[in-house]
Amino acid sequence: MSQLPFFTLNDFDLVGKSVLLRVDINSPIDPKTGNILDDARFRAHQETIEALSKSKVIILAHQSRPGKNDFVSLRAHASHLSNLLKRRVKFVSGLFDDDTLEEIDSADSGDILMLENTRFFSEEVVLAEEKLEVMEKTHIVRNLSGHADYFVNDAFAAAHRSNVTLVGFSQMMPNIAGKLMENEIVGIERFFSVKGKMRIGIFGGAKADDSIKIIDKMLKEGKLDKVLTGGLVGHIFIIAGGMDMGKKNEDVIRKEVGNYENVLKEAEKLLHEYGEQILTPKDFLGNENGKVKHYKIDDFRKDIPAMDIGVDTIAEYASIIKNSDAIMLNGPMGVFELEDYSSGTEEIFSTIAKSPGYKVAGGGHTLAALERMGIGESDIDHISTGGGALISYLAGEPMPGIDSLAISKKKFGGM
Repeated sequence: MSQLPFFTLNDFDLVGKSVLLRVDINSPIDPKTGNILDDARFRAHQETIEALSKSKVIILAHQSRPGKNDFVSLRAHASHLSNLLKRRVKFVSGLFDDDTLEEIDSADSGDILMLENTRFFSEEVVLAEEKLEVMEKTHIVRNLSGHADYFVNDAFAAAHRSNVTLVGFSQMMPNIAGKLMENEIVGIERFFSVKGKMRIGIFGGAKADDSIKIIDKMLKEGKLDKVLTGGLVGHIFIIAGGMDMGKKNEDVIRKEVGNYENVLKEAEKLLHEYGEQILTPKDFLGNENGKVKHYKIDDFRKDIPAMDIGVDTIAEYASIIKNSDAIMLNGPMGVFELEDYSSGTEEIFSTIAKSPGYKVAGGGHTLAALERMGIGESDIDHISTGGGALISYLAGEPMPGIDSLAISKKKFGGM
């Protein structure tokens, strides 16, 4: 049996067994056509589904949330997964009603069923965060538990949530980490365990509030030695250090960061406690009336939006990256979507890819930039599928989807 605090697929013979498989294939959807625009999360679960090829697989998944224009049925998801796997994935339009249970019972080993969007059903939404004993009494858990032998949780991207279909089965049957879930946890934990002179975190992008929360936690616990900042995260720290970046730049930050004043205070506190460990940009590329303008921090122009880090910052950051033993990457350095302002992100990400250190990357914009640059799993040791889940994990916040796996192993560990 695995020495990990949870069961893995290697711990059981699942041939001929009925398996509830929770995945996270919540994906961008064109509201006009209903087409799935990015199937990265589908592809991430392929290894787990293929490992269950001789089991009866009943897929549980969600798409968006009530009130959103992409809150749709999973019928198209089943079709897309069929095309990807080159195997039939039968869509079932219910979740726990008699017709759905009959479909499950009549399926054979090797069959794959995808049940309807779990968030179409009130128990999944209303009872999120409830105690486990409440979840165990739901129609979802009581009805489905009698029609499956095992529950496999592969939904790392939703592991920071406490929905019924993520944690409610933990004491009803053995809960097992799927390949993706296992790889995510092991990959991230390996970063924390790297022994060496330098562990760095690179934080950019627009989610400054999330990044500052992670930076605080990881510096406090000694999990990072240095932090390199870019994007709006860098701008927040520059302002926290006493510099006026002008109304144009501040308005952009306020638009992206709702609790701006609180985030700024947190950044000020971090600079006071860890000043030398937090690096901020020394120069920028700005947009001066549609033209690219390079300027150093001492010559800052408040009327020019800062769009990317400049060459001096790139050089300083690259030198640190090359000498680091472990690198955590979360967020681009600037507006990389615009070619004129992509050089900072491209240079930093390329330097990371070439670094001999252990590298972990995550976050939606980070993955988009890596894909655009052709940087993949051969260049980065672990690329996480999680956005909010990765942030929660790094910050040491509760991870119900992972905790429930440990709870299940304690109960069924003697099997």
